[in-house]
Amino acid sequence: MPPAVDAVEAMLDRFVSAGDIAGAATQIWRDGRVVQSAVAGWRDVAAELPIEPDTLFRIASVTKPITAVVALTLFEEGRFALDEPITRWAPEFAHMKVLRAVNGPLSETEPAARPITFDDLLTHRSGLTYGDFHTGALARAHADALGGTIDTALAPDEWIARLARLPLIDQPGAGFHYGHSTDLLGLLLARMEGVPLGEVMRQQLFEPLGMTDTGFTVPAEQRHRRAKMYGFDDDGKLAERQDGPGGAFMAERPETMKFQSGGQGLWSTVDDVVRFARLFVESGAVDGVRILKPETIALMTTNRLSESQRAAARMFGQRTFAGHGFGLGVAVVMDPGKAASTLCNGAVGTVGWPGAFGGWWQADPVDRSVMVFLAHNAFELTQIAKGYGLGVYAAISEFHAMGSTAT
Repeated sequence: MPPAVDAVEAMLDRFVSAGDIAGAATQIWRDGRVVQSAVAGWRDVAAELPIEPDTLFRIASVTKPITAVVALTLFEEGRFALDEPITRWAPEFAHMKVLRAVNGPLSETEPAARPITFDDLLTHRSGLTYGDFHTGALARAHADALGGTIDTALAPDEWIARLARLPLIDQPGAGFHYGHSTDLLGLLLARMEGVPLGEVMRQQLFEPLGMTDTGFTVPAEQRHRRAKMYGFDDDGKLAERQDGPGGAFMAERPETMKFQSGGQGLWSTVDDVVRFARLFVESGAVDGVRILKPETIALMTTNRLSESQRAAARMFGQRTFAGHGFGLGVAVVMDPGKAASTLCNGAVGTVGWPGAFGGWWQADPVDRSVMVFLAHNAFELTQIAKGYGLGVYAAISEFHAMGSTAT
């Protein structure tokens, strides 16, 4: 076994033993071959079932760049233009209102200066947000209107209509605000094609690329491969979770549920995420299968935020893009010296976007490498101040540092 594999396994085992993560799987692909692969910990702690190379993880917001790629396959087919208002496909958004103050009364709004465009959705400049990022009236309005962010009983059309009745927190195009933009984008793709989002993804990406284990549901015969979700109790100890933070998902998605979260809802494996990420180091084609044109990959991986938008962007009170920009669905390294590895960091042009449950990936087109880290830890936002759950990001940082030595 190569030393790099031993080193990563030992590192993961250390975090598992410390109770920082239940388990994780990693893989590094470079210049046409896998140069590192490791697993550690448990997919089911109580049953002592280990993480295996084919373990299925909820990948949370790693779903977002996948939705973006699927959208751009339809963009290449001429189904929409980036500067096109989404009202062609979502007339519910024809008369949007914008809050005068994010924390102010929901009744105090002004008209949106222009319609939301597809570019706005792909760059999180639509003015949409997540209710969980706020308190008071705005948070309650989102929870009451939309339900769980991953699993909700609402049908797609009803979800779109309810989202459209909520006020925006900024004018379309004005700034980067992480939120429901990608969920809305995914449901608009489904409207365009007249089939559920998962079917659009299967046709446009999963089947041609060979991502055989990625989807919004796990077939009954494969459920034994799923990693259970773990979080933290009031004392910061690892504990199994039956639902997602803020009620984001259910332990078992009902077969009758129609909503599919293009922002957070996919299950996947390290092998599948590696195949997806290779698109960004192989100019849109993997093993001879072309998904996107090279010029579309170039468009996707070029920063589209202004300097003021990069400077103002915040998540969890921290600056989001100190060394990064944001393209179409992915963060882009602009200054490797300032870029946080927990987002992605490599040569200029390296891209990635992580997920809240410990999923992380990056693709570096200069050294032609892909790195993937998947875990299954979730925590409530209120636990961040106590330091609960942050160990997974330390593990990702160590994995990233080790990645440059894997050959």
